[in-house]
Amino acid sequence: MSIRPILIHPDPRLKTVADPVSDIDEAMQKLAEDMLETMYDAPGIGLAAPQIGILHRLIVMDCAKDEGAPPRPLAMFNPQIVWESDDRNIHEEGCLSIPETWAEVTRPAEVVVQWTDPAGDPHEDRLSGLWATCVQHEIDHLNGTLFIDYLKPLKRQLITRRMKKLKRERSRDTA
Repeated sequence: MSIRPILIHPDPRLKTVADPVSDIDEAMQKLAEDMLETMYDAPGIGLAAPQIGILHRLIVMDCAKDEGAPPRPLAMFNPQIVWESDDRNIHEEGCLSIPETWAEVTRPAEVVVQWTDPAGDPHEDRLSGLWATCVQHEIDHLNGTLFIDYLKPLKRQLITRRMKKLKRERSRDTA
């Protein structure tokens, strides 16, 4: 396994719709493992393949945050939401591609998601709370949408300017 570099907004790959995964081969399984390692190292609770520059429909997540709770890593190939509740939930979201930035986003409180696991087996699960928020956030990445796209234009512009400055600073630090 290896830790992959995470793209920082703005980057055109973060705004690109990812391609479906047609064959879950050994390379795709290794990608899922690398993504989990990268997510845990960041640290974060979710990561989408476009965030590491891979334009495939693959997300990983682990929202087991309670003290002493064992990790519950999930790797989802071609995830799709097939149902969402009318009830809404407001959650303060952040993103590994938009570091140290958080904002409240309103999303369905519960969703039913279908996906294929790394072994090629189909799954369907009803998610709520942080799990529902996270899976929606990560699927948004697969569709070229960032959580800041739900914000008002001025706030989105301010965040984008701050990320451009951060990228310039980081490139100077590594030069």
